[in-house]
Amino acid sequence: MNNPHSQTKAWSVLMLTKMALITALYIVVTIFLAPFSFGAVQLRFSELFNYLPLFNKRYIVAVTFGVAISNFASPLGLVDVIIGSVSTFTVLLLSYYVTRKIKNTISKMILTAIICSLSMFTVAGQLTYFYHLPFFYTWLTVAIGELLSMSVGGILIYWINKKIDLTK
Repeated sequence: MNNPHSQTKAWSVLMLTKMALITALYIVVTIFLAPFSFGAVQLRFSELFNYLPLFNKRYIVAVTFGVAISNFASPLGLVDVIIGSVSTFTVLLLSYYVTRKIKNTISKMILTAIICSLSMFTVAGQLTYFYHLPFFYTWLTVAIGELLSMSVGGILIYWINKKIDLTK
């Protein structure tokens, strides 16, 4: 007997497995590199996963969950979990919709890196509020760290996409 729904269920399990894998990878990279992942000067290399929604929108949720869980390790705790998750979800959604009609992968990635870097005002706002750091300087340092992480990560994701079809 061939169940017509078995393919749909199998695809759903496969889709959820891929999402869980990305969530787990985001968490592992962030926590493993925790000394660099939080603060006014940060290089959160796990931000490379922000490119994945460009290839498949299911990764918007996967990366957002990765951020939410990782941010429990943040010195700001629950505040960073909530603000970071909402900010990530919003930025990934924005990047996905802004770039969806752009055909050139590198152009999509550059635009995403810029959007993600500019969005670091949310991190700067938290650090300014809780640690009384200067807002614009903190925004600049966190945005530069984000741009650096996204640039290195962009090269890696671009190369991986050449070897593995990330749209599937």
